[in-house]
Amino acid sequence: MNIIVSNSSDVPLYMQIKEQIKDAVLKGELADGELLPSIRTFANDIRVSVLTIRRVYEELEKEGFAVTQAGRGTFVTMGNLELLRESKRRVIEQDLQSAVHNARLFEIAKDELHAMLDILYEEE
Repeated sequence: MNIIVSNSSDVPLYMQIKEQIKDAVLKGELADGELLPSIRTFANDIRVSVLTIRRVYEELEKEGFAVTQAGRGTFVTMGNLELLRESKRRVIEQDLQSAVHNARLFEIAKDELHAMLDILYEEE
Protein backbone atom coordinates (compact mmCIF):
# COMPACT_ATOMS: atom_id res chain seq x y z
CA MET A 1 0.00 0.00 0.00
CA ASN A 2 1.52 3.28 -1.13
CA ILE A 3 0.24 6.22 0.91
CA ILE A 4 1.40 9.73 0.07
CA VAL A 5 0.69 12.62 2.43
CA SER A 6 1.22 16.31 1.90
CA ASN A 7 1.83 18.68 4.79
CA SER A 8 1.07 21.63 2.51
CA SER A 9 -2.41 20.37 1.62
CA ASP A 10 -5.53 21.99 3.07
CA VAL A 11 -6.87 18.48 3.69
CA PRO A 12 -5.98 17.12 7.16
CA LEU A 13 -3.44 14.29 7.21
CA TYR A 14 -5.88 11.74 8.64
CA MET A 15 -8.35 12.46 5.82
CA GLN A 16 -5.64 12.16 3.15
CA ILE A 17 -4.65 8.75 4.53
CA LYS A 18 -8.23 7.55 5.07
CA GLU A 19 -9.30 8.45 1.53
CA GLN A 20 -6.27 6.72 0.01
CA ILE A 21 -7.03 3.55 1.96
CA LYS A 22 -10.68 3.69 0.90
CA ASP A 23 -9.61 4.17 -2.71
CA ALA A 24 -7.34 1.12 -2.43
CA VAL A 25 -10.25 -0.93 -1.05
CA LEU A 26 -12.61 0.26 -3.78
CA LYS A 27 -10.05 -0.45 -6.51
CA GLY A 28 -9.42 -3.94 -5.16
CA GLU A 29 -5.83 -3.19 -4.16
CA LEU A 30 -6.76 -4.17 -0.60
CA ALA A 31 -8.79 -7.36 -0.29
CA ASP A 32 -11.54 -8.27 2.13
CA GLY A 33 -9.95 -9.64 5.30
CA GLU A 34 -6.51 -8.22 4.54
CA LEU A 35 -4.58 -7.11 7.60
CA LEU A 36 -3.73 -3.41 7.67
CA PRO A 37 -0.34 -2.43 9.12
CA SER A 38 -0.14 -1.96 12.86
CA ILE A 39 -0.74 1.60 14.01
CA ARG A 40 2.88 2.07 15.09
CA THR A 41 4.39 0.52 11.95
CA PHE A 42 2.08 2.49 9.66
CA ALA A 43 2.79 5.75 11.50
CA ASN A 44 6.54 5.17 11.24
CA ASP A 45 6.34 4.21 7.56
CA ILE A 46 4.58 7.41 6.51
CA ARG A 47 6.06 9.58 9.25
CA VAL A 48 2.90 10.68 11.03
CA SER A 49 1.71 10.45 14.62
CA VAL A 50 0.30 7.19 15.94
CA LEU A 51 -2.72 9.27 17.00
CA THR A 52 -3.30 10.17 13.35
CA ILE A 53 -3.31 6.52 12.29
CA ARG A 54 -5.53 5.56 15.23
CA ARG A 55 -8.03 8.17 14.05
CA VAL A 56 -7.81 6.87 10.47
CA TYR A 57 -8.55 3.31 11.60
CA GLU A 58 -11.40 4.45 13.85
CA GLU A 59 -13.01 6.40 11.00
CA LEU A 60 -12.54 3.53 8.55
CA GLU A 61 -14.28 1.28 11.04
CA LYS A 62 -17.19 3.73 11.48
CA GLU A 63 -17.59 3.90 7.70
CA GLY A 64 -17.59 0.11 7.30
CA PHE A 65 -14.22 -0.25 5.58
CA ALA A 66 -12.34 -1.88 8.46
CA VAL A 67 -12.84 -3.94 11.58
CA THR A 68 -10.48 -4.10 14.55
CA GLN A 69 -10.01 -7.32 16.46
CA ALA A 70 -8.37 -6.94 19.87
CA GLY A 71 -4.90 -8.46 19.89
CA ARG A 72 -5.02 -9.31 16.18
CA GLY A 73 -5.12 -5.96 14.37
CA THR A 74 -7.27 -4.03 11.94
CA PHE A 75 -8.61 -5.78 8.86
CA VAL A 76 -10.20 -4.58 5.64
CA THR A 77 -13.88 -5.47 5.55
CA MET A 78 -16.41 -5.39 2.80
CA GLY A 79 -19.30 -6.27 5.03
CA ASN A 80 -21.35 -3.36 3.80
CA LEU A 81 -21.29 -4.04 0.06
CA GLU A 82 -23.97 -1.45 -0.67
CA LEU A 83 -21.80 1.20 0.98
CA LEU A 84 -18.87 0.11 -1.19
CA ARG A 85 -21.01 0.18 -4.33
CA GLU A 86 -22.28 3.65 -3.47
CA SER A 87 -18.74 4.86 -2.90
CA LYS A 88 -17.72 3.50 -6.31
CA ARG A 89 -20.67 5.26 -7.93
CA ARG A 90 -19.71 8.49 -6.21
CA VAL A 91 -16.19 8.31 -7.66
CA ILE A 92 -17.58 7.80 -11.17
CA GLU A 93 -20.16 10.55 -10.72
CA GLN A 94 -17.43 13.00 -9.73
CA ASP A 95 -15.43 12.16 -12.85
CA LEU A 96 -18.53 12.42 -15.03
CA GLN A 97 -19.47 15.73 -13.42
CA SER A 98 -16.06 17.08 -14.38
CA ALA A 99 -16.49 15.75 -17.93
CA VAL A 100 -19.95 17.36 -18.25
CA HIS A 101 -18.57 20.66 -16.95
CA ASN A 102 -15.76 20.58 -19.52
CA ALA A 103 -18.15 19.56 -22.31
CA ARG A 104 -20.35 22.57 -21.57
CA LEU A 105 -17.30 24.80 -21.32
CA PHE A 106 -16.13 23.67 -24.78
CA GLU A 107 -19.68 23.65 -26.18
CA ILE A 108 -19.77 19.92 -26.86
CA ALA A 109 -23.33 18.68 -27.30
CA LYS A 110 -24.81 16.03 -25.02
CA ASP A 111 -25.16 13.48 -27.84
CA GLU A 112 -21.52 14.02 -28.84
CA LEU A 113 -20.48 13.49 -25.23
CA HIS A 114 -22.53 10.27 -25.16
CA ALA A 115 -20.80 9.11 -28.34
CA MET A 116 -17.41 9.81 -26.78
CA LEU A 117 -18.36 7.86 -23.67
CA ASP A 118 -19.60 4.93 -25.77
CA ILE A 119 -16.32 4.82 -27.70
CA LEU A 120 -14.17 5.06 -24.57
CA TYR A 121 -16.25 2.43 -22.79
CA GLU A 122 -15.87 -0.01 -25.69
CA GLU A 123 -12.08 0.53 -25.89
CA GLU A 124 -11.53 -0.77 -22.39
